[in-house]
Amino acid sequence: MERILVTGGAGYVGSICAANLIRRGHEVTVIDDLSTGHFEAVPAEAKFYQTDIGDERQLSRILKERHVDVVFHFAAKALIAESVTDPAIFYRTNMHSAFVMAECLRSAGVHRFVFSSTAAVYGNPTTVPIPEDHPKNPVNSYGESKLAFEQLLRWYARAYGWSAVAFRYFNACGATDTQGELHQPETHIIPLLLQTASGQRPEFVVYGTDYETPDGSCLRDYVHVLDIADAHCLALKLMNQPRFEAYNIGTGVSYSVLQMCRKVEEITGRKPNLRMGERRPGDPAILCASPQKIQSQLGWTPRHSDLHQIVRSAWKWEMSRSSQAHDAPILAKT
Repeated sequence: MERILVTGGAGYVGSICAANLIRRGHEVTVIDDLSTGHFEAVPAEAKFYQTDIGDERQLSRILKERHVDVVFHFAAKALIAESVTDPAIFYRTNMHSAFVMAECLRSAGVHRFVFSSTAAVYGNPTTVPIPEDHPKNPVNSYGESKLAFEQLLRWYARAYGWSAVAFRYFNACGATDTQGELHQPETHIIPLLLQTASGQRPEFVVYGTDYETPDGSCLRDYVHVLDIADAHCLALKLMNQPRFEAYNIGTGVSYSVLQMCRKVEEITGRKPNLRMGERRPGDPAILCASPQKIQSQLGWTPRHSDLHQIVRSAWKWEMSRSSQAHDAPILAKT
């Protein structure tokens, strides 16, 4: 059994990973400032602290109260459009506050670390599917801030003996029976399409139809959140020596925005009202992972990431949430 600190554990991916860790017998402590997450998302079996990762005094106190073997770090600012218009908050949260956290961990003797990174570190890819050694050229401050923290972990591994893993996500999505996506504001394609199909939103905007892709819309690699949670548990196998490793979490298959619209219509039986819009700043045309490294080194297999299964699970959760609209929101992403 590992004693694991989960930052951002009241958010979408963080809370589902925390629940998965608990099911596997680990002891979990969650910290989250609840700026975008929800207390209701935190597993009941976890010890919860409401605090910011950049609060040195509070974090140092928590690390004295709770023995920690490993940190799973999910807390971050993550809205890409916002990262283009207001980069300062991304550097403050994803770099400065994260650095404060890293120094608190180093002072407490914690040196095993799993980082929630992003495919945005690659920018506009020149090779598809994208391998981990692809050049890094982020096109937004979100990707830039994540890449900077990856570099910090690389140097901490070399200088201080840390064992660190960075997982570069390619479009986390899907839901469990009790947890799914609910962001404020909502920006992710599947919940937006489902909410349009259910009549909660008047339309879904397709941002850009003139990309150099088969149908002109962006191509993305979609990964079920349960497969992401499994990858994080597998990372614990790498925590026995100083090292830094980065892995893509993706399927190697990409779908266009317009393909996703058709899949939502198929699953829901309802045709979402679509409006064609201009491109958004900071959106690469194609993001598709090469999963070869994580599959060969960690034995990871995406068991839940069939597109039909992803959309069906999200629709089931959306319908359940809508029928209980009087209750508090279940989940939001950090």
